[in-house]
Amino acid sequence: MTAEEIDVKPEAPKKIKLVISNLHMGKGRFLENGGMNPLEEFYFNEKFVEYINYYSSGIYKDYEVELIINGDFINFLQVDYKGHFLSVLTESVSLELLKKVVKGHKNVFDALASFASKENKQITYIIGNQDQAMLWPSCKLYLNQVIGSPIRFKNIMHYFDGFHIEHGHMYDAINRVDPKKFFLKKNLPEPILNLPIGSHFFIELVLKVKMKYPFIDKVRPFKKLVTWTMFNHTKLFFSSIVSTVKFIVSNFLFKNNPRKNFSLKTLSRMLIQSALFPDLSLSARRLLDNDRIHTVIFGQSQGYKYRQWAMDKEFFNVGTWTEITSLDISSLGKVSKLTYVLIEYPSDESRPRARLKEWRGYYRIEEDVVIS
Repeated sequence: MTAEEIDVKPEAPKKIKLVISNLHMGKGRFLENGGMNPLEEFYFNEKFVEYINYYSSGIYKDYEVELIINGDFINFLQVDYKGHFLSVLTESVSLELLKKVVKGHKNVFDALASFASKENKQITYIIGNQDQAMLWPSCKLYLNQVIGSPIRFKNIMHYFDGFHIEHGHMYDAINRVDPKKFFLKKNLPEPILNLPIGSHFFIELVLKVKMKYPFIDKVRPFKKLVTWTMFNHTKLFFSSIVSTVKFIVSNFLFKNNPRKNFSLKTLSRMLIQSALFPDLSLSARRLLDNDRIHTVIFGQSQGYKYRQWAMDKEFFNVGTWTEITSLDISSLGKVSKLTYVLIEYPSDESRPRARLKEWRGYYRIEEDVVIS
């Protein structure tokens, strides 16, 4: 063996990371009786399977690939337990809901299992506000069993190589989770999730409207939806105001429920933000003041976004894999962009770069029409 042969080092595998958010998977598009599930929001199972397979085969077969699920992968709030939608989520109830989601999207979880079984492939799961039930140990254990490989769970955020990734609900007063008290135990027969005010609002008010108008929480911007409803569906507008006032009075002014520890301070923050879907750009910019962080990636506001500030500081909002109805003139109508962030590591070991991408899937002659 020559000296030249001894000095040769094996080439390190090329490296990428994928960031997705807001799939909002429920218990499946079709109910057990064969009817349509009006509360299912994720219709792109086949395209997601293609997406996972693409980045774990072909030119990416030998790559080091990390799939980062950036919150709200599962929507536990829209999955019923014995016909009821619960705001009291114990560990056993949460596990049953998770099993329904896995059953309803079997091909998605099969694809994740195939991905994780391959060499140099890793899944990281950052927990959001609508999949808060993934905080339970039994839910994490079950999902690991389904995937067949250990998932790296992050309760709030994931930091690496100058990238700060989190769902973003911690900067949203209505959906913020108390990081010091994920579970409520005092004066209760068994621990339950400490759900944010937004989750209670969704279960107690929004779900009732969604049963009749499934699209109602998928319209952006929210302020334009309010204006449209006021002039075009006056009855719904005023009934929603009355229900909202009752909700605020019962939860903030006359509190007698240990499951709802909401303060007037929280209410004031919500009113200051003045929207259910706030712009998180300012929160991202504050994080970017940290010299260790050059890129912030959120997912909470669901609309995809990119901003760049001085000194090469970048902010991405991943977007959603569900349909959004836009009332903006520039994008009027239904919008379905399966957006994600691709992080590439250059071979010269310089700073990794992120790009906002759209997965279009493979060509197909026909597919089911999404009806909501």
